[in-house]
Amino acid sequence: MQLIPVNTAAAAKEFLEVAVEIYKNDANWIRPLDKDIEEVFDKKKNKAFRSGEIIRWILKDDNGKLIGRIAAFINKKYKNKGDDVPVGGIGFFECINKQEAADLLFDNAKHWLIQHGMEAMDGPINFGERDRWWGLVTKGFSEALYCMNYNPPYYVTLFEDYGFKPFFNQVCFEMKPKQRFPQKIYDRHDAIAANPDFSSKHIDKNQIEKFAADFVTVYNKAWAGHGGLKQMAKEQAVILFKSMKPVMDEKIIWYAYHKDEPIAIFINLPDLNQWFKYLNGKFSLFHKLKFLWIKRTKPNKKFTGIVFGVVPEWQGKGVDSYIIGEASIKYVNTPESPYTEYEMQWIGDFNPKMINVAESLGDVFRNRSLSTYRYLFDVTKEFKRHPILAP
Repeated sequence: MQLIPVNTAAAAKEFLEVAVEIYKNDANWIRPLDKDIEEVFDKKKNKAFRSGEIIRWILKDDNGKLIGRIAAFINKKYKNKGDDVPVGGIGFFECINKQEAADLLFDNAKHWLIQHGMEAMDGPINFGERDRWWGLVTKGFSEALYCMNYNPPYYVTLFEDYGFKPFFNQVCFEMKPKQRFPQKIYDRHDAIAANPDFSSKHIDKNQIEKFAADFVTVYNKAWAGHGGLKQMAKEQAVILFKSMKPVMDEKIIWYAYHKDEPIAIFINLPDLNQWFKYLNGKFSLFHKLKFLWIKRTKPNKKFTGIVFGVVPEWQGKGVDSYIIGEASIKYVNTPESPYTEYEMQWIGDFNPKMINVAESLGDVFRNRSLSTYRYLFDVTKEFKRHPILAP
């Protein structure tokens, strides 16, 4: 076997082609857009380079056939609650079903991370935000959501036989969006809806800056400070919302207000993979035009939950039921809505509060599980899972 660092344009192209080779006979694999992978390794487009660095390799057999790939990276901002050693990351792992090949990739990444002062590695994770390319699929090997990892079942053995252990599990839930919720959801919704101090709105693309600012208000109160998450500036949110604008469905992005002050957000998007699976990873001008045609002619029946949050002072007071009820009653559960499938982005098993919220919606089921694995370089050190977040 031959391990080759990716430091040329030709090698970067082969890095993408490894996945094509691995999944050529897998009907459930949707090829990610090449640009979405390449941007992770682009210093001009990935802000993680401000606090870290990344390297990647491809693996070939003796005949020059592509049989694997891996990336290793360090990021000073990557830290989980309870970490007592510096932890690096690995990601974008693909490999044939051969433990020796996987071990070579893992060993190489480990040695590079040791040279950079790391004492453990998590993977497969992203060199960047956790909403993309995070975790190894361990259950539910169906078509992945946009920018969600996908892998064959044998990867679990490759990781665990090397010595990786689950650091935390990532739970995905699915439900039929047009079904009725348990009556208690409607009761809580109705109690708040009867109070004129409360109101709800879905996003308006013509007022992106206003809704971006409201998002920041809720985000900074609900998440900043948890798991190393930093305060978000309005300018960041405006850029984010403008980037999402072409694929937004205004009527599935909801806000709740108390006396016009934003107190909850429920952010959903159509599952872009239901359109992108027809593009074979490409997004040239021709493919952009093809995407617009597909988007217009092939109604997307699946949408996905991206962000759900209530500011601390309104948690446990029925606001979660209120905003979910508003989205359902006013659009999702109406004949106007095309959506018949709904999957929530993963929730860490260290966050029982959010898992309880998801399970309270009635007829939901755990359709997919992923795991974030950790490997301690000092095998004598006690392994500790991610601590449970306090209620």
